[in-house]
Amino acid sequence: MPKHHRDRLEQDGVTRLMVTVDPSHCLLIYPMPEWLEIEQKLMSAPNTDPRIRTMQRLYVGYATEVEFDVNGRILLPAALREYAGIKKKTVLIGQGKKCELWSEESFEAASEAWPEDIADVDLASTPDVIQTLSL
Repeated sequence: MPKHHRDRLEQDGVTRLMVTVDPSHCLLIYPMPEWLEIEQKLMSAPNTDPRIRTMQRLYVGYATEVEFDVNGRILLPAALREYAGIKKKTVLIGQGKKCELWSEESFEAASEAWPEDIADVDLASTPDVIQTLSL
């Protein structure tokens, strides 16, 4: 974990993280307080809807608590590394209250499509908060 991310987490008193999978085949890394809110919302949703049950299985089922070692690293279980295709090189990108951890190969492949994906977005169909952004 890069030092500036660790320092920010330590300033906020965060020592534990939760790592889970994302359908994009990257890993999501949450500070524990953020994860607890997400988990509570996910598990309070009615699991009679197959889409919600799948989300619960994916996000909560793979969720694994990790802590920093003395060198600021986190140990990822094999199941998470395999899901994300992580072998050696990785890319960590901040996403507000979480980070995404990608295998370098997956990140390069996925990120190539992002400019086209965003160009195809119909702003009228996005939430109001996005429509009013000035970037």
